[in-house]
Amino acid sequence: MTITCFIRYEIDPFQKDAFRRYAEAWGRIIPRCGGHLVGYWLPHEGSNVEGWGLIGFDSLAAYEAYRARLRADEEGARNFAWAQEQRFILKEERRWLQGVESTLNRPPQ
Repeated sequence: MTITCFIRYEIDPFQKDAFRRYAEAWGRIIPRCGGHLVGYWLPHEGSNVEGWGLIGFDSLAAYEAYRARLRADEEGARNFAWAQEQRFILKEERRWLQGVESTLNRPPQ
């Protein structure tokens, strides 16, 4: 079963570049720790306060292993701390979704 963590961020609209930097760092960290990064999105038109991140995992066990690696990752810890210091993320919500396997465009293994 494939699961995806769907993260909705409420961000300070005046710090969109900070959120971009934060997301770019996760672009290195997440794959290194074992997550399948689908991507991050910044506001473009419409709401200027919502950002999105999607991270896939092959199973809940794979997610748990990812979390353990993430806790030990120095760059990940720095990215979390920097976001807290800069306060550009005002709110974060997570949803867990199960993928419909026949519809997923999976990267080659």
